[in-house]
Amino acid sequence: MKPQGIAGLRWWIAGLIFLATLINFVNRLTISVLAPVITEQLHLSNLQFAGITNAFLVAYTLSQALSGRLYDRVGNRRGFSISIVVWSTASMLHALATGLFSLECFRFLLGLGEAGNWPGAAKVIAEWFPVRQRAFGMAIFNSGTSIGSVVAPPLIIGLNLRYGWQATFLAVGSLGFVWLGLWLWFYYSPAEHPRITAEELALIGAGRDAKGPALGWGALLRYRQTWAIVLARFFCDPVWWLYITWLPLYLYKVHGFSLKEIGMFAWAPYVAADAGSLFGGWMSGHLISRGWSVDRARKSVILMGTLCMCCGLGAAAANTAWAALMAIGVVLFGFQAWINNVQTLPSDYFAENAVGSVAGMGGMGAGIGAILFTLFTGFVVDHFSYTPVLIAAGLLPILGTTVLLVLGGRVRRVA
Repeated sequence: MKPQGIAGLRWWIAGLIFLATLINFVNRLTISVLAPVITEQLHLSNLQFAGITNAFLVAYTLSQALSGRLYDRVGNRRGFSISIVVWSTASMLHALATGLFSLECFRFLLGLGEAGNWPGAAKVIAEWFPVRQRAFGMAIFNSGTSIGSVVAPPLIIGLNLRYGWQATFLAVGSLGFVWLGLWLWFYYSPAEHPRITAEELALIGAGRDAKGPALGWGALLRYRQTWAIVLARFFCDPVWWLYITWLPLYLYKVHGFSLKEIGMFAWAPYVAADAGSLFGGWMSGHLISRGWSVDRARKSVILMGTLCMCCGLGAAAANTAWAALMAIGVVLFGFQAWINNVQTLPSDYFAENAVGSVAGMGGMGAGIGAILFTLFTGFVVDHFSYTPVLIAAGLLPILGTTVLLVLGGRVRRVA
């Protein structure tokens, strides 16, 4: 007997991806939240801490493109299973770290696994959602980055103060294996899912283009739309990485926050980020439902997000921690509204069986930009201050969005 259908099953699928993304970010941020302790215990400079971050980012960057290709080949169910086993195991291995080199090795392995979350999620949303709802579906999963960033500081610091840093890594790493059980039990493609209704299956398939022939990386790189996504993320994603990597150290060294105060207040800008994620995804879908073209709706929200990100210049001029946190909150609100629509563009431009690859290449561009900006941040902070870094982060979104709009052209299916 066939199980009873679940109305709105696609929203449950988006919720499951949201949970994976939240766990992903809690694992990722453990070392950043504990940076004041780790850098002091190991006597690390800012540039050395940047090296630990870049060990993660190098693997993350390489794995973005490879993971996107993996998901296009083996599907979402197997792809996510592989990714989460790798990143959860790597996170737990941090408990065995004895110094700088071992930390760098485990961060590298963590980056290999965690990178798969984004091209995989983009492919799941493209598979399960009609065009007008995709940006909001992306917003739901992507809000896991913001909620994870809100949850991480108090959770990680609480675990560290009570049990120590080794047990903290073991605890957060184990969360991924709990999620994996849910995933294997609940996730199937729309056509194969035993709990999908006929109405929802028809809604998902309505207006969907034929898959077309599979395109390799070489073929995809011939499209300027691919380069638009890659370069836009190269210039803009470092803004996000700046704050998720350096905010605890910035508050500790510039504004004199204690570890306890970091746990109490460092989450605040990520509440704004979550609001930006949901707003950006909802707004473009809302505008499309009111008769706006996909092109006009996506670009309007992208431009709004860009203006918000430029408020990073206010963080550079802030005299108090609270003024800086408010400016950073506006920046992260804008970034999440921007990224939700940019991450939806691969499914707007390309057929479903190329979405994972294009999203992965975009993530690779983001990773390269983040690596370079992280090194720049470590060097500049060691020799000068955070001010030049914050100014640069306030200007990069203008460049990234300009490249996106000029190269990308009109948002429509091109392959």
